[in-house]
Order: sequence, then structure tokens, then C-alpha cells
Amino acid sequence: MTYCVAIKVNDGLVALADGRLTSGTQVTVGRKITLHGEGHQFFVATSGLRSVRDKTLAYLDRDLKKREGHNFPTMLDAVEGFVAHMRAVARSDQEYLEDSDLKFNLHALIGGKLAEDDEPHIYLIYPEGNWIEVGERTPYLVIGETPYGKPILDRALDYETPLPTALKLAYLSFDSTRASASDVGFPIDIVTFNNEDQKWREAHYIDDDVRAQRYWWNDNLTRLAREMPDGPWVEDLLPAPLWVVDSESDAG
Repeated sequence: MTYCVAIKVNDGLVALADGRLTSGTQVTVGRKITLHGEGHQFFVATSGLRSVRDKTLAYLDRDLKKREGHNFPTMLDAVEGFVAHMRAVARSDQEYLEDSDLKFNLHALIGGKLAEDDEPHIYLIYPEGNWIEVGERTPYLVIGETPYGKPILDRALDYETPLPTALKLAYLSFDSTRASASDVGFPIDIVTFNNEDQKWREAHYIDDDVRAQRYWWNDNLTRLAREMPDGPWVEDLLPAPLWVVDSESDAG
């Protein structure tokens, strides 16, 4: 499985993908998020069959190469181009996949700001080729192992969240997923687009690179749980000696 998240806030874009690849009992690593085009670029993050993903992106990159340095004019054009190539792969491969009891499965997050765009855009593309766009009310989209990383985004992220905080929340949403889903894990790849300087930046991290942040998060979650004000359940569901122990622990 996969975990990919893409965030759009007022300051720019953040997108993160885990790098764990699983096939049966085998685990390898591979990149699931890439930048495409020259000059004005856009990212593509994918979840699904690796072979379908690689073939679709190969067609997309060939298309971009034929443009001789000219990218798609808008993100909507980029989405339409990606969908056209994905559907071409579906037409050529779907029957053979089904013969092997495999389903054509490719979800993608595509985002960026191209030459004729007024602002950055992020889209989620489904295997059928239909899509949705991220909005200000819910400024993120996720694909892959989606349940575990969403709660922190729903609680802490909005369109006015500063880009550095959005970057932290993207990581924490991955960390929540990694902790609960065995098929999601390090390494991770992250890309950001800053509206101020109009530049893409990308980085790759392994477990050791963010060990301090993970320990800090775990320690503070535990501390906050202990320091949370007692609810009615304490007197209703615990014996009196534990009220005292819990209060003394909190005070200490």
C-alpha cells in the first residue's frame, strides 16, 4: 500500500509520499512522487499497481519531451494529458491484468502552478480518469492508506495554515499512518512549492533523519494524555485510589 498526501495552503503546496513497496511478502523501496516538465513543473504522486504507474509516467514524459521544453500551459491541461495516457495504458493492459486476476488500479495526486495558471492547483485522479480538485474548506487530498493520517489534518490544518506548519502536519499524518499500517513506511519524499519565490524544493528522508521529531511527538502525545483534565469517566469507571495516583502523576 501507499500513503501520499498533498496540501494546498495560502502560502503554497506540500506533497509527501512514503517509499515502501510491497509485493506479497517482499518489501523494497521506490519513489512514488516525482516532478515533471521543464521550467514550470508539476508533481505526480501515485498509489496502485507499480507497472501501471511506471508505464503511464513514461508516456507522460515522452509527451513532455516532444514539446521541446514547453510544458502544458495549465494544470488542467496537465491533468487531461495524464488521464489520456492512463486511459491508453488501461486500453492496452486491462484485459491482460484481469486475466491475471489483477485490477487496473492507479490513483494519482497532481499539483503545481503552470505558466497560464493564476494560482497553484491540486487534483486527485481516479482509475476511471475522473478527478476532483482540492478546495479551501478541505485543503488536502490523500491516496493509498487513507484512514490513519486524516484525523490530524482535519483537526489542525486549514487554508491559512503557514507553510512550515503544513509541512509538519504532512509529516505527522504520514507518521500516524506508518504507526498503524505495516505496508507504509520510510523512506519518504517531500516536495514543496512556495508562492513567494515560485520555486519547487524536494527532499528525501530516511528513518534516522527524523528520529528526533518522532520521539518528540510520541513523548508529547503521552504527556498531553496524562495532563488532560479528568473527565466524568474517572469517578464513574475507576476506583478512588487511582484518582489520587493519576492526580499525583499529573502534578509530578
